[in-house]
Amino acid sequence: MVRVAKLTPTDALAALRNPLAFIADHWTPDPRTVRRAAFAALVMSVVIVVTGGAVRLTGSGLGCPTWPTCTDDSLTTTRQMGFHGVVEFGNRMLTYVLCAAVGWAIVAARSQKPWRRTLTRLGWAQFWVVMGNAVLGGIVVLVGLNPYTVAAHFLLSTALITVATLTWQRTREGDAAPRPLVGTAVRQLVWCLVAGTALLIAVGTVVTGAGPHAGDSSEVDRIPIDWETVAKLHAVLAWIVVTLTFALWFVLKAVDAPKGPLTRTRVLFLILLAQGVIGYVQYFTHLPEILVGLHMLGSCLIWIGVLRVLLSLRERPSADADELPAPAAEVPTAAARA
Repeated sequence: MVRVAKLTPTDALAALRNPLAFIADHWTPDPRTVRRAAFAALVMSVVIVVTGGAVRLTGSGLGCPTWPTCTDDSLTTTRQMGFHGVVEFGNRMLTYVLCAAVGWAIVAARSQKPWRRTLTRLGWAQFWVVMGNAVLGGIVVLVGLNPYTVAAHFLLSTALITVATLTWQRTREGDAAPRPLVGTAVRQLVWCLVAGTALLIAVGTVVTGAGPHAGDSSEVDRIPIDWETVAKLHAVLAWIVVTLTFALWFVLKAVDAPKGPLTRTRVLFLILLAQGVIGYVQYFTHLPEILVGLHMLGSCLIWIGVLRVLLSLRERPSADADELPAPAAEVPTAAARA
């Protein structure tokens, strides 16, 4: 629903002074719009991970050899930088698309009626994680693709996906206190699944840091361990996660759990099986770039799937008592209070 009002000079001044508050006063998005905005931010958080992987897999990690400019003399890539410069600079530009998606989610959350403080805070959390990761990405370039900073860059991207997934989920539910849909034992099993998946992803970054895809055609330092040994540990952890997922599905069936947790667990199990096939094929075919890229996409989807299973174990109905009125003023620099 859109509320149209005639603009006055006072309105124009208010818009300049506090754009978010002005938009919220003149626009009430449909709940589907808020959900779509949150989903767009989630999709872009995955896209930026996959395209970042493409930068490394094409050897374009130092296509722009410095930061925040592309070269010492140019803000953008130049003809002399060739294909690698285009790939690296293109990925940097996608950060602005990601910021736009997150910004849309913030504006939609801020404009929703009644105003939901928690949803707005989650949107701002995404924004600051994006900013932090952009700076960390610059550090990765400045230190010559140090594998530890590359791993940290991916893990911070995973944190962004975490917040984006939570935001998307929160747009689909109310602000009342969560009510568990399953027993304590089941929730503990799911937390074990979450911890095992987090460890699986972390070890995966070590495999990347020690493996042959250094991200640039020049000599780049690697983590000084045998990547095949770590890859085998990664595979063992993957089987543990698969086993936990299957056990969870069996337990949910046994306790006659609601359809939501069962469906999400089944979807997660299928994603894990597909990821496992890609993982073994890429290992035995000596890590072809296309399969490594698909494996990175699978890693994002698995983490989203695990979070969705965790979030399906409770419900949060709407509650009038928890709905807060929109504040009279709010500025971006006060995001922590948004």
